[in-house]
Amino acid sequence: MHPETAGLAFGAGRSISWPPGVLPPLHDVCSVTRYTKPDWFDSIPENFNHFRGDKPVEEVQCIIPDMVGMSRGKAMPCEKFSPDTIYYLPDSLFYQTITGEYVEIDQIENQWMEKDIALHPDMSTACAAPWAEDVTLQVICDLKTRSGELVEVAPRNVLKRVISLYKEQGWRPVVAPELEFYLTKPNLDPNEPVEPPIGRTGRSASGRQSFSMVAVDEYGPVIDTIYDFAEAQGLNIDTMIQEGGAGQIELNLLHGDPLLLADEVFYFKRAIREAALKHNIFATFMAKPMRDEPGSAMHIHQSVVDIDTGANIFSDKTGGISSSFLHFIGGSQKHLLDVMPLLAPYANSYRRLNGRMSAPGNVEWSKDNRTTGLRIPICEPEARRVENRIIGIDTNPYLAIAASLAAGYLGMVNKVDPRPEATNEVWREGSVLPDGLAAALASFEVASDIRAVLGERFCTVFAAIKNAELTEFRREISPWEREHLMLNV
Repeated sequence: MHPETAGLAFGAGRSISWPPGVLPPLHDVCSVTRYTKPDWFDSIPENFNHFRGDKPVEEVQCIIPDMVGMSRGKAMPCEKFSPDTIYYLPDSLFYQTITGEYVEIDQIENQWMEKDIALHPDMSTACAAPWAEDVTLQVICDLKTRSGELVEVAPRNVLKRVISLYKEQGWRPVVAPELEFYLTKPNLDPNEPVEPPIGRTGRSASGRQSFSMVAVDEYGPVIDTIYDFAEAQGLNIDTMIQEGGAGQIELNLLHGDPLLLADEVFYFKRAIREAALKHNIFATFMAKPMRDEPGSAMHIHQSVVDIDTGANIFSDKTGGISSSFLHFIGGSQKHLLDVMPLLAPYANSYRRLNGRMSAPGNVEWSKDNRTTGLRIPICEPEARRVENRIIGIDTNPYLAIAASLAAGYLGMVNKVDPRPEATNEVWREGSVLPDGLAAALASFEVASDIRAVLGERFCTVFAAIKNAELTEFRREISPWEREHLMLNV
C-alpha cells in the first residue's frame, strides 16, 4: 500500500489503496480519508447536502441548549460520530450563572459528584453550521440520565414536559416567535457604552426608522449573510424588518410546533451572531443594550388546536371567541407574573419593561393594542391567537415558550376568567409587571401551581442560579456611580 493511502477505511475493518497522487471521490461523506457513506447520512435533510455540494463533512457538533440558551456540547471528526452512540457531559453545566460561577444548591444531593448525563443525538434537528471553514454538521441532542429518564433541569425537556400536558388534554399548541436584536459596533471594553454600527454610507445607523428599507440597506451585507446561513440550515424566515432602534432588526418566524420553533430560535441566535462577525459587527440579544434606544423582545404568538380535528380551539363553531380563548388569557394574566424570571431573566431585562418605548408594563389584554402585554391580532377565526409581548429576546427560548404556554394551560384547565378587555392605552396600568428581578423571583419561588407544571427540580435550580446572578450584579459598581458619586458626594 502506498504510504499516502495507508489505513483508508473501507467498510468494517477493511481498507483500500489508491494509486499515488489519486484521492478518493469528493462525494464521500466524511472526508477524503473515508470511502463508504455511513448509514445515518441518509436521514440528513436535503438542504444540508445542497449546502455541502461535493465537499466532505469534516466535523459533527453534538450540542445542547444550556440554562442561558447558548450551545454547549462536543465536536468530533465526522468518522467518529454515530447517532446510535451516546455521548456524555457532566450535569454541573446546569449549575452555572451567566458569568460561569458555580452555584451551591442545598436541595441537590451530592451535587458536586458531577454525574454524567447522556446526549442522544436528535437527527431531525441536524443542519449545517455554515460559518465554519470546513463543512460542519450540528445536531441538537436529547438529554437523559444514565438510566434513561429525561433530565428534569434541561430547558428543552422543560418545554417537552409542557407540550405533553397539552397532549394529554387532546390539544396541540402552535407558536410563532418574533426575534428582535441589535447590530452594533464591536464593543471591546465593557465599560464603554454600546454604539450603533457604521453603515455603507459611513454613518452610524440611526433610530426611529421603523420599517425603513433604506435603514435595512445600510447593513445589507449582514442581512444577506443571515439569509444565506438560514437557507443553508433549512431555517424559514417569514419576514425581516427594521425596528425602532438604531441598528435594530426584527426577524419573524413561521408558526408551528413549539419544540421545532424553539430549536429554530436557538439555531438562529447562533447564526445571527456569526453572520454579524463575518462583517466585523456584533449582534446582541441583550434586552436593553443602549440607554436611549428601545429594548429587544421575543414576542410569541400562541394558539391551540384540537389534535383530532385540527381546529383552532380559540374559535367556536360560529367563528366567535371561545371559552378556551378567554381562559387562556385568564391563565396568562394570573400566572405570567409568577414566571417573569423565565421571561425576563436578568437585571437588564427590566430596563426594557418600563411601560414605554414599545414595551408593555402590564398583563392586560386587548385587540390590536400594542400597549398591552397580551395583544390579540386582527385575524380570521382559524388564526385567532394571543401575542405575548412581555418576553425579552435575552431569554432562553425553550423556557420562555414553556412558561408562556404553561400559564395559558393552567388557565384553560382551571377555567380562569380574564379581566375585562382594555379599551385604551394602558402602559403601566392595571396588573403591572414587577420592577426588577428580585421581586420577580419572590413571586416565582412561591408559585406552586406553575412550578408543578414546569417541574419542581428545574424551578429550584433555576431560582438558585438567578438569585446568585442577582447577587453578583449587585456587587458591581457602575460607570454612573463612578461618574456622579465619586467626587460629588
